[in-house]
Amino acid sequence: MRIGELAAAVGVTTRTVRHYHHLGLLPEPERLANGYRNYTLRHAVVLARIRRLTELGLGLAEVRDVLAEDAGKDLVEVLTELDQDLARQEAAIRERRTRLRALLDEEGGLPVEGPVSPQLAALFSEVGQPSGSPMAAKDREILALIDTAATPEAREQMAALLGTAFGSPEAVARAHEAYALLDDLADADPDDPRVTEAARLLADLIPHEMLPEADIDHDNSFLRALYADFAPAQAEAIRRALRILTEGRR
Repeated sequence: MRIGELAAAVGVTTRTVRHYHHLGLLPEPERLANGYRNYTLRHAVVLARIRRLTELGLGLAEVRDVLAEDAGKDLVEVLTELDQDLARQEAAIRERRTRLRALLDEEGGLPVEGPVSPQLAALFSEVGQPSGSPMAAKDREILALIDTAATPEAREQMAALLGTAFGSPEAVARAHEAYALLDDLADADPDDPRVTEAARLLADLIPHEMLPEADIDHDNSFLRALYADFAPAQAEAIRRALRILTEGRR
């Protein structure tokens, strides 16, 4: 048989046959006097077995083990490992689908920043987002960033602290007031008198327990990136709020 005839007989492409030759999975056939490869039935049998094994999900390295005469693993062992791997994948897929269903069934719909943890989604729903407030949108983005990077324990703690801090309509109203004031500072100078007012309002809203135990380094890379994402007056208000909080616990 020629290579095209072999490939057609087994239901693969000639490129696949050449690839298996290159990997050493399929023995090279003898060549006729005219230089063409002369494939035998034995080549078709081996090629068909390679196809069956790969369709089961075996990698080519595993196929090599199965085909080798001195294989370190027999077929039963290889297929058992494959079955166990598929079981792990099934469990992971079920878990992901459970999480997706919980997100899709979320009361009030998915937040714009989603997907986020159920705890943060509940907080977003409770606090709400003032329509058209760029500062509110940024605040939610930053909380989603922290939520993503946090450990499960830290995520639970943050959600609990914020849930307590914004658990009343009055607290939510103060948060919306802070967003509006910070929005107004978008084009202001850092020495604008409203910066101090915004800083005090923010310091009153942020739970003290969310701050690190050590003094805040305002020059660390994360805070520099955070401040750079805001207008100068807004960044100054946040910087002063953090200073008020750290000084207040001394």
